[in-house]
Amino acid sequence: MATVTFDNATRIYPGTERPAVDALNLHIEDGEFLVLVGPSGCGKSTSLRMLAGLEDVNAGRILIGDRDVTDVQPKDRDIAMVFQNYALYPHMSVADNMGFALKIAGTPKAEIRTRVEEAAKILDLTQYLDRKPKALSGGQRQRVAMGRAIVRQPQVFLMDEPLSNLDAKLRVQTRTQIASLQRRLGVTTVYVTHDQTEALTMGDRIAVLKDGILQQVGTPRDMYDTPANVFVAGFIGSPAMNIGTFPVLDGAASVGQSRLLLPRDVIGRLADDDKGHITVGFRPEALDVVPSGTPDSFPVEVNIVEELGSDAYVYGSLTNEFGQASQVHSGAGDAQIIVRVDPRQVPAKGDAINVRIRPNEQHLFHAGSGERMAV
Repeated sequence: MATVTFDNATRIYPGTERPAVDALNLHIEDGEFLVLVGPSGCGKSTSLRMLAGLEDVNAGRILIGDRDVTDVQPKDRDIAMVFQNYALYPHMSVADNMGFALKIAGTPKAEIRTRVEEAAKILDLTQYLDRKPKALSGGQRQRVAMGRAIVRQPQVFLMDEPLSNLDAKLRVQTRTQIASLQRRLGVTTVYVTHDQTEALTMGDRIAVLKDGILQQVGTPRDMYDTPANVFVAGFIGSPAMNIGTFPVLDGAASVGQSRLLLPRDVIGRLADDDKGHITVGFRPEALDVVPSGTPDSFPVEVNIVEELGSDAYVYGSLTNEFGQASQVHSGAGDAQIIVRVDPRQVPAKGDAINVRIRPNEQHLFHAGSGERMAV
């Protein structure tokens, strides 16, 4: 097994000025499961393809272990890749698909068969070894693609959105299998996805990219509890964090007619480009429903209630009397606020509820730069 290091790795596609990946610095430990996550076009798949040798590195370098592989051919990097579209040969059996790379490498037939059978046992594919891919479900085909990677016994697994073609239930089941399999094998794994739920549930650490620039690296708990900036705060978490920018008056953020008290040292840390404002983030579960008139609370008009059995979420808006404060946004869109409520006491559409942010559960960011404020 091996570590993986991106050392100021940069990729600029011909005909473009802005790098698709800009000076990426990232170290992945031996045996670690790291998830690259971000919106479409952020550079996550390009980063993976640079590691695989499928994209040129215009500046910087990439190391696997202590070996600089920046200019090494893909076949000589000792990596195995699992693609989104399975990439199975339709005329070959499952066993032949899984063992094909070994056959090309000249591995003895007996060893190929042994490795294929071991991988099939791990992936619960033993009974399907003689079938063709067309006779398998989507989830089974993806496991065959993973088996093809496993039999090669590489130093690094690369997975490029392998669950995108599966239905929702199978996606949950398969991501659990992938995570547990990686922990059993202990192979360094770099996994690309746009789904932050996959990232939170699968990765030992998560790396968030935006516009080719690494925003933050950390454990799922780090990303959820202490997002480095407004982008990470809004991207990580489901439902998404509520985020709004408010003027600071007399030591508090002015949320319409209500006030959100701020820690004393925060006021002195406001920068010139904040222009007397602060960006406040608060997750749906950080809001308590309280009686009308409760200090530091504010009313929310209920637009939609999403009932999930064990949880319920109100999607609402701040009333117009709040003026600028009505522009709080969340994953539900602009001027929307999400509140987790008691699933046994769900308000009706059109009702107004009063909510208050729990003490010390708000996230504070510079209004100008969007960076997290240390408190």
